[in-house]
Amino acid sequence: MKINELKDPSQLKNCQIHELNELCEEIRTFLIENISHTGGHLASNLGIVELCVAMHVVFDSPNDKILFDVGHQSYVHKILTGRANQFSTLRKYNGLSGFQKRCESIHDCYEAGHSSTALSAALGFALARDYNHENHHVISVVGDASLMSGISLEALNTIGEKQCRMIILLNDNGMSISKNVGALSETLTKMRTSCLYTKTKKDVSELLLKNNATKPIYNTISNMKNSVKKSVVESSFFGDFGLDYLGPIDGHNLHQLIVTLQSAKEHHGPIVVHVCTKKGKGYPFAENDTSGNWHGISPFNVRTGELLSKLPENVVSWSEWIAMCVTKLAKENDDILAITPAMLTGSKLECFAKQFGDRIIDCGIAEDHAAILANGLACAGKRPFLAIYSSFLQRAYDPINHDICRMDLPVVIGIDRAGLVGEDGATHHGCFDIQLLRSLPNMILSQPKDAYEAQNLLYTAFHQNHPFAIRYPRGSVEICTKEMSEIEIGTWEELDTDEKIDLYVITYGSDVDAIYHKAAANHLSLGIINARFFKPMDTQKLDEIAENKLPVIVYETDILAGGLSSAILEYYNDTSQHVPLIRIGIDDHFVTHGSVSELRKAEGIDLNHLFDVIGDLIDAS
Repeated sequence: MKINELKDPSQLKNCQIHELNELCEEIRTFLIENISHTGGHLASNLGIVELCVAMHVVFDSPNDKILFDVGHQSYVHKILTGRANQFSTLRKYNGLSGFQKRCESIHDCYEAGHSSTALSAALGFALARDYNHENHHVISVVGDASLMSGISLEALNTIGEKQCRMIILLNDNGMSISKNVGALSETLTKMRTSCLYTKTKKDVSELLLKNNATKPIYNTISNMKNSVKKSVVESSFFGDFGLDYLGPIDGHNLHQLIVTLQSAKEHHGPIVVHVCTKKGKGYPFAENDTSGNWHGISPFNVRTGELLSKLPENVVSWSEWIAMCVTKLAKENDDILAITPAMLTGSKLECFAKQFGDRIIDCGIAEDHAAILANGLACAGKRPFLAIYSSFLQRAYDPINHDICRMDLPVVIGIDRAGLVGEDGATHHGCFDIQLLRSLPNMILSQPKDAYEAQNLLYTAFHQNHPFAIRYPRGSVEICTKEMSEIEIGTWEELDTDEKIDLYVITYGSDVDAIYHKAAANHLSLGIINARFFKPMDTQKLDEIAENKLPVIVYETDILAGGLSSAILEYYNDTSQHVPLIRIGIDDHFVTHGSVSELRKAEGIDLNHLFDVIGDLIDAS
């Protein structure tokens, strides 16, 4: 069977094992070739090929509900449900999403881009099925890293209580994005490698194969096997939640997978099927990756594994620059520690870990725990740096509010991937952190326009005593060689293109310099305000702007509601100053996936649109 001929997973039902194995190899080749052009989540999908094929052989989607945790490992599912011909559009504007998407296919019953949602959602599906007296299966595919999240453990607790019929496929590849951390990962390792259980399984299987066992003998041996399994596995973890267990089994043995899933299908109540897979299987560069570089990859050369785009000399990612600056500050201050919720590689903290291995803590997928941990360290006199993606910061909102800000402690939060991030889409855009944090008492919230300002904001953050968040985008920045210095908190910077200006543009981030250079090149007389602090704002500068009675544009590349322009309008209203503002930003909706330039144009927040508005204002004045 050819991939492009797949229209519906029911086509797999009558295939022979050798045909399905051939299909698996074809899918791997297809994934490597296509993702080398589009970029995407490669390693996790290469590791789940046989499991996805087996699922669709045994179960009947869309009647049976299949949920992936996280949805980035659903590429094979997309292929098997008739979307192979659209893979050239993967993660492109108006193309296939890199995650499950309900509007994309009837086979996508749920969608998520953040970890650890599948168990809770699957229980919801199972309960609704039982309330409605229906009879389909609910299957959640959960990675070993996702299982370690607090949300997943909370879900397991309720699943064990409710005892709904549902199947949990534990896709255990021993990796998160990079290497797993935490005590629970050690528990899974023991389950995966238990000599006693593995040897007993092997002995029992060989005995049953070699002998025509009578039913009593078969039952005795099976009971012995179950007893060993119970003592090795269930008593240590899943059994304590009231869950039955099958495994561990070879996640690349298609025949064994199908037989095991058929057995799980007949089970009453919740059951865990422990499947051991190899992340990146079939592509050596991804198989041998221990740092997480092949988890999510940009376009690459299939033969050499090299990325097709490389940063120029003296240019690094924003994440790397921030990490370099924190590492430099940590050399001068032994109290500085770094914390990451499973994003050591993504936040480029390897340089910190290399120099200060005992001063970095990877909490795993546990953003709220990471924030409270940081606060505890700050309570004890340490100076923690919490690196966290903007879209993941949402999960840490309660402890940032209740613990960090309420106790007014000097936790420095690096908000990585702030703003539009591009191809990962709605679940990952970092457009909401300004609104989330601006309302919190004691919080200082900022964003630098360049590397020099970034290092100075970090220097400032570690030399004051309040919660201090610095947001920075996905993308790159030119390295700065100047010495660090302190910035007065709450001050803005004005860059005028002429002695006599026609209007003000208030903005932030790297757009400050981009607007300045474009205005200067076009001989436009603008006052460009670098609003590097969202909170506190530079009210002296706002008063000055109001006195000059010139047109004002607030240009922001995040959600308008509750953002910078909202804060400015609130101030002018509260001080009875009438300053008409033109607001440019993202309206009240979630933004789809695509390149950042395409999304900016579609949302009306690109520089061309801004300068059209500027031109209209100048012409009208």
